[in-house]
Amino acid sequence: MRLPISCLVAFFLATMLFSLPSFVEAGKYNPTLSVGDAAPDWKDLPGTDDKNHSLADWKDKAVVLVVFTCNTCPTAVDYEDRLMALVKQYSAGGKVAVVAINSNQVEGDLLPKMKERATAKNFNFAYVHDDSQQVAKAYGATFTPEFFVLDQQRKIAYMGAFDDATKPEQVKVRHVEDAVEAVLAGKVPETRETVARGCLVRYARTRTKR
Repeated sequence: MRLPISCLVAFFLATMLFSLPSFVEAGKYNPTLSVGDAAPDWKDLPGTDDKNHSLADWKDKAVVLVVFTCNTCPTAVDYEDRLMALVKQYSAGGKVAVVAINSNQVEGDLLPKMKERATAKNFNFAYVHDDSQQVAKAYGATFTPEFFVLDQQRKIAYMGAFDDATKPEQVKVRHVEDAVEAVLAGKVPETRETVARGCLVRYARTRTKR
């Protein structure tokens, strides 16, 4: 018995839908990027160590964790210790690099204050300033903090929140750590995108001429 063409088309579409890989949901919370996209490159961002940094500086690393953060957001500050602990956790293997990017332009988030914060907390990761805000825009960063796990090919393996709860005692799922472990093992993270939490990135308003 032959099926009508419309039924065959419907069957084909349904088969395609349910056979698509999990990354179809990527980009659900990011206005610019999808999981699996090549991470936008960036160069010569000034750091708190008085050096300029580029994504290529970590070309030998299996994983690069990029986090958009700042000094002035309480949530971002809450995650500093967790981020430092993650760096320490993976320091022995030498396969994971962490770079924090501050794209805000308010006084408390400019490089002089960033240097003070990095010194006071003894940050064990690179902390750089994105004065043009173009890097944050290229990544579609909306919140501070917001995390992007990049694999060896510098494609986005995970993006979103660090974990599932802002209060440390309530954390049950460590999204970033799980994603890093998966990438190091040559696997696809089980969770590839979540909603970031924190303060909005303070993008400068552009004035339009009349």
